[in-house]
Amino acid sequence: MKIRDIIAPVEEFAPLGLQEEYDNSGLIVGSPETEIDRALVCVDVTPNVVDEAIELGAGLIISHHPAIFHPLKRLTGECVITKAVKNDIALYSAHTNLDRAQGGMSHRLAEILGITDVKPLAEFGVIGNLPRAVESGDFLRTVKEKLDIEVIRHNSLPPKVHKIALCTGSGRDLIEAAQEQGADIYLSAELKYNDFFSPVAVADIGHWESEFCAIELICDIISKKIANFALYKSRKGRNPVCYYG
Repeated sequence: MKIRDIIAPVEEFAPLGLQEEYDNSGLIVGSPETEIDRALVCVDVTPNVVDEAIELGAGLIISHHPAIFHPLKRLTGECVITKAVKNDIALYSAHTNLDRAQGGMSHRLAEILGITDVKPLAEFGVIGNLPRAVESGDFLRTVKEKLDIEVIRHNSLPPKVHKIALCTGSGRDLIEAAQEQGADIYLSAELKYNDFFSPVAVADIGHWESEFCAIELICDIISKKIANFALYKSRKGRNPVCYYG
């Protein structure tokens, strides 16, 4: 199949026009007319992921984060871009357009965490309810287990939580919206020190951890439209943040 046919369901679900001005979603390397028979889906395009694509014979890597985000001034030596080009591997990303799409990233994370009655929270987040109120510690333990999180940073927690707001990735700008909509707790990533003084409970669950669901989401979007195409979920992608202790 041609690359354009593989990425068409993604762009139907999350049109490129939804992406933020600073973003670089879409086909970054390669031609939409190239014929391929398999693709690899990941969060970040790293050297290990490109090696994985080479091993699999994948002609396309679909990532959540763009392989080229800031303008490049030079390409010297080997990097993921030159390695992909040398091995005829196209690079495509669905980033903030997938974040903003109805049923996109935050919706998928809410589904994983068992949150229902989900409604939009600003442009990127969602807010909804657990089936019943649970102790805050029990809820964070569930989040930790379901998302395979090593550490959750949080401020003072209420005894129980029921109404949950969240935003995948870097979502500190939505704290005020979560408070205004009566959330018992807000989950996101890349929170700063002063964010923890917020009157609403906040929990930093990690950027990678909150967005790992992109792999399943992208695979589901494509598979529902193209059932007989070989999609591989990356096994070599890694969280770049390490924890000591």
